[in-house]
Amino acid sequence: MNPMLHVNEISSGYGKITILRDINFQVKENEVVAIIGSNGAGKTTLLKTISNLIPATTGKILFQGKDIVKFPPHMITQLGIAHIPEGGKLFANMTVYENLLMGTYNHRKNFQKSVLEEIYQIFPVLKKREKQLAKTLSGGEKQMLSIGRGLASQPKFIMLDEPSQGIAPKLVDDIYNKLSILKEKGLTILLIEQNINYALHLAERAYVLENGKIVMDGSSEELLNSEHIKKHYLGL
Repeated sequence: MNPMLHVNEISSGYGKITILRDINFQVKENEVVAIIGSNGAGKTTLLKTISNLIPATTGKILFQGKDIVKFPPHMITQLGIAHIPEGGKLFANMTVYENLLMGTYNHRKNFQKSVLEEIYQIFPVLKKREKQLAKTLSGGEKQMLSIGRGLASQPKFIMLDEPSQGIAPKLVDDIYNKLSILKEKGLTILLIEQNINYALHLAERAYVLENGKIVMDGSSEELLNSEHIKKHYLGL
């Protein structure tokens, strides 16, 4: 079976500066895959390249067999890829409900309220805060809202950039419990994460990105037992 996403020999960067070099990886349908690495490794650049917020300089990005490397970002969203950026990028002066509605934009002609009800079942706090402005939410609540807004687009594939970033440890547990629910529902997820423990306990497989190159890959169990990961990322 072909992978849902196949990144093939992708390079990209900013102007004349190359950040990613010859990146190869794939994500199968209903799979959770993590890209792990330290700050500055190129993880966020990778997601932006898939979304074509940063154009690739070489290579192909196949989504369900179709090369999307030259598709504009809005068309990539329409294909069913939801990109949840680091920090969420919420509309601060809009309510929780209005932010969620913005996520339904591509389906606004046949929008069904049941989509929001399902999001509220996963994130009950968003129902409670429905009429509050996004800027009044806690860090963890903002992260849940950004994930909820991504889900409102009814994606086939979700890309999460550093969901634990800047959030208190207890709230990170809450976020990852919610992501486990999405995993159980069969959503295909590409997770970018600096917190190796959280990432490898959620994902089935992972790739290690260092200095713009993938240097290791394997099952989460293999990487958790790797001496390289223990020494360089877990401090063991």
